[in-house]
Amino acid sequence: MDAQSSNMTLRNDHSGLHPCWSCKGPVAEADLFCETCHAVQPPGHIDHFTRLGLHQVYDVDVDGLERTYFELQRHLHPDRFAKKTPKEKSLSQQQAVSLNEAFETLKDPLLRADYLLQVLGEDGISHDHTVNDPALLMEAMETREALMEADSVDAVNGLTTKARRDVRDCVKSIAAAFAEQKLNEARKLALRLKYLTKLLEETRQHKARLVLK
Repeated sequence: MDAQSSNMTLRNDHSGLHPCWSCKGPVAEADLFCETCHAVQPPGHIDHFTRLGLHQVYDVDVDGLERTYFELQRHLHPDRFAKKTPKEKSLSQQQAVSLNEAFETLKDPLLRADYLLQVLGEDGISHDHTVNDPALLMEAMETREALMEADSVDAVNGLTTKARRDVRDCVKSIAAAFAEQKLNEARKLALRLKYLTKLLEETRQHKARLVLK
């Protein structure tokens, strides 16, 4: 994929055109490079999905996302701009940072759910520190009790396996809720995924403590 092909990958048909800073030719908000003069463009004010050439959906092909990300970052490698002007070097770095932020958000199931809720006009879950779901609270209490009582690596491994399975199932349920536009359900499930992700990390930490004893 050359620079121009990368440019087309990120072209959003609904983005307003504006003049290229270098040649004044038409460029879209999602363009990495100007099709006319091939100058790198500043990162547009677009969402993470558009930046990586994706539709605004939860069910993302993470492997494909990773391939797209690394291909685009390859075109922004500093070596390609070693002989460019300071402005072009700065713009390439800005594009690289924006792409990295988009990729880090969309590759993570929890961050992606939180971000998509906000893109769709709903409250995200980033700042939710209190859980009001009785079923989730009960699940959290019972699981943490089981973790506290786990006094062997095998016992912790069993809890880790279950947590991983629960994470996978929860991600599938979130994808279904978004696909059916049940945003309240998606938000509720995202909060559960937040808890499950934290639980998975706690099982790793507990296992490490047991191993070090």
